[in-house]
Amino acid sequence: MESSRDQNIIHYLIDLADNLVEDFDVVELLTGLTHRCVDMLGISAAGVMLASPPGELRLVATSSEAMQLVELFELQAHEGPCLDAFHTGKPVEHEILRHGSGRWPRFSIVALEAGFQSVFALPLRLRETTIGALNLFSMGESPMAEADVVVAGGFADLATISVIQYGAALEAQRVNEQLSQAITSRIVIEQAKGVISERAQIDLSEAFSRLRNYARRHSTRLADVAQSAIEGTLDPEAWAAPPTPDA
Repeated sequence: MESSRDQNIIHYLIDLADNLVEDFDVVELLTGLTHRCVDMLGISAAGVMLASPPGELRLVATSSEAMQLVELFELQAHEGPCLDAFHTGKPVEHEILRHGSGRWPRFSIVALEAGFQSVFALPLRLRETTIGALNLFSMGESPMAEADVVVAGGFADLATISVIQYGAALEAQRVNEQLSQAITSRIVIEQAKGVISERAQIDLSEAFSRLRNYARRHSTRLADVAQSAIEGTLDPEAWAAPPTPDA
């Protein structure tokens, strides 16, 4: 008999297949994937970094604001599990963080201050090419179960497939265009979060949640909704508080 988690994974795969259509919203899809990682792997946060055409990693999707801040510091400090997984093309196995020591002394300080105790990272690989990495953070020190490690590898493969859209058939130029679009979209979304946060007097996490919900309700690309927010043409409904259940 299939477990509840197995059924959830199957349903997610079906949902992902439905969304892998031409001109799909790669940032929204990868953001959803990070949340699925948290829900199904027993971890605390997840993030996806992708390589821009010059080969530099950029943050594209995270499951939380805390994760985003740590990931951005990782890029600034030029050290951390995601960078190692990307540069070596190999997984960074479960690593318990120690304050100011270990493989990534500066990264560890920031990650521990954010509440994370251990990390695990997987490269996003297409044949011999590594196009990014998936970071998995936990607020505990216990490693993931072996079955969860296998599922995590599946999520990394799904992220790779999502980015290159139709898999190995895409040419390198098309892959670069997808990566550039994803990185540009993320910059626009970050700006829009600040706009919504200021207008609605809410934190950045809630601002992002309302942007995503609005985009879903109106079947609109998240990047397009974000651009409208920046330009001041977005319907005020987008940043209004959601109705209470008994409203």
